[in-house]
Amino acid sequence: MVTLRVEDLGTMPYREAWEYQASLQRALIDAKLRRRRGESVPADAAPPEHRLLFVEHPPVYTLGKSGDAGHLLRPEAELVHIDRGGDITFHGPGQIVGYPILDLDAFYHDLHRYLRELEEVVIRTVADYGHTAIRIPGLTGVWVNDRKVCAFGVKCSRWVTLHGFALNVNTDLGWFGHIVPCGIPDKGVTSLAELTGAPVSVPEVKARLLHHFTEVFGVVIHKESP
Repeated sequence: MVTLRVEDLGTMPYREAWEYQASLQRALIDAKLRRRRGESVPADAAPPEHRLLFVEHPPVYTLGKSGDAGHLLRPEAELVHIDRGGDITFHGPGQIVGYPILDLDAFYHDLHRYLRELEEVVIRTVADYGHTAIRIPGLTGVWVNDRKVCAFGVKCSRWVTLHGFALNVNTDLGWFGHIVPCGIPDKGVTSLAELTGAPVSVPEVKARLLHHFTEVFGVVIHKESP
């Protein structure tokens, strides 16, 4: 059984969180390469772990490596070019961003399956709030009707994952009016608060996401994780 350490980073600037998750990815990769070379690990070295990071970012737009900068309709806004897949999206208050840092050697070597299972975690979470969320063939993400409630973008190096998902909970959806969300002009964006008609408890949503993550990925939570 794979053990998962969960960290809630609170509110953290995007670049700082990106650097932190990248450092965790490097640690997993380095440990894997050492094992393959048969090298010993120092006795006082902390073992690398599978992680799930929860974080909320101050307002920022991010653009994936294959995205189109023309999808930012407000050129003066902060735009961070990043190394994940996907196009442009928004991160900000009221949104739960989840970054799983997993060595897929412990699961399967199938990035498409990984994305589908991340989507399944969110689909089950949205169902807890009385709404049927779906996948749309050919598009990554989780949707309620034709409005995206959760965006996904990942990177994988030596089968260790980076980046993840952004679930709109109480997000001010007006921020999405300054972009073509995910580069898809004919679909909208929604949030759990909009769907339910009232603000939703962010800690409760995190707990539900974590519960479904353990179900879908078959992991157990490290006993010291919050």
